[in-house]
Amino acid sequence: MTILGMVIGIASVIIVFSAGAGIESLVLGQIETFGTDIIEVEIKVPTNKNVSNMSAQGSTDLAQGTQITTLTLDDMEDIKKLPNVEDAYSGIMGQEHVSYGNEAKKAFLFGTNASYIRIDKSEIDYGRFFTKEEDKALAQVAVIGSEMKEKLFGDADPIGRLIKIRKKKFRVIGVMQKRGAVMGMQFDDFVYLPIRTLQKKIMGIKHVAYMIAKLHDIDRGEETAVMARSLLRENHNITVKDESEFNKDDFRVTTMTEMMDMLGTVTGALTLLILAIAAISLVVGGVGIMNIMYVIVSERSSEIGLRKAVGAKYSDIMRQFLIESVLITIVGGIAGIIFGVLIAYLIALGASHSGLDWHFSIPLKAYIVALSFSGFFGIAFGVYPARKAARLDPITALRAE
Repeated sequence: MTILGMVIGIASVIIVFSAGAGIESLVLGQIETFGTDIIEVEIKVPTNKNVSNMSAQGSTDLAQGTQITTLTLDDMEDIKKLPNVEDAYSGIMGQEHVSYGNEAKKAFLFGTNASYIRIDKSEIDYGRFFTKEEDKALAQVAVIGSEMKEKLFGDADPIGRLIKIRKKKFRVIGVMQKRGAVMGMQFDDFVYLPIRTLQKKIMGIKHVAYMIAKLHDIDRGEETAVMARSLLRENHNITVKDESEFNKDDFRVTTMTEMMDMLGTVTGALTLLILAIAAISLVVGGVGIMNIMYVIVSERSSEIGLRKAVGAKYSDIMRQFLIESVLITIVGGIAGIIFGVLIAYLIALGASHSGLDWHFSIPLKAYIVALSFSGFFGIAFGVYPARKAARLDPITALRAE
């Protein structure tokens, strides 16, 4: 039972590190599906407080009811003229019922530019994507996700068929390849529309929510981000003394490097938080070890008295009981590592079967931390019983039964 407490605590440490590595690789993989040679511009609410750029509110402000309407397609066209920008697209989303015949489904409408299919990792399964000319002409054409195609058309070929959105007819010109969920969004259920068509014929707006710019040289990403911020401030009539006043901006420009750093900070903080919780299990296990060692000292008093009577020193008795305490925790630690690795593997296996790109891995530091914790708690909770044993009077100890 003493070892079991340590096994549970150490297994928790292994599982936490493995889950942290798995989550980080999962999210990194999903971020990379958007491309690594990009910068993102999204709306944010300006504030009067100097907060870090990474903690500033972005598109989540929409979910909180805040409307920022200053980011437009004109901004995107200006960003495309920057020296290091190869191409760019904007995006905005709405939600409407989409129908064909007797089938009607609620779907996310994703308005974007023709450049989307060249920049994003999405691909056309069959048919085609809409063109720049169709976007400018407000053409009522649509490209649908693979799941939406199944829901509306089943096994039938949707190309050339007319679907209805707000009583307006849109001709299906393409079907996207199956992509699955990315960053919580189910792309296979999307209906892709030319952004100007969605803005003016469905939503009645002029602004966009975000834009993605593809770079020629990824190493000049930060330089390009600075240029984009300067350009957008000029377009939006925002005056700042220096970069520290970015809280006045109604937009946020993020490079992939910043996204990765932010991800590392978040996953690191979560790992530390859960480790702190797991440490409670280790403390409980350590208290159990201390109690058991205390009982062992009481039961072996005559043995301790005999050893001291034949010349055993204080340090000899201390060493004996500390070694026993550490051995108990090390055995528990090794068993905990084995148990933790098994559970972590089963978690990774379950995640993979659920369709997540989850890689099973356990960082080397997980083993180091686990064994270090085992040794530390063995010493920390073994010192008191060992001192009690070492301080026993040999004559009194010999009389003990």
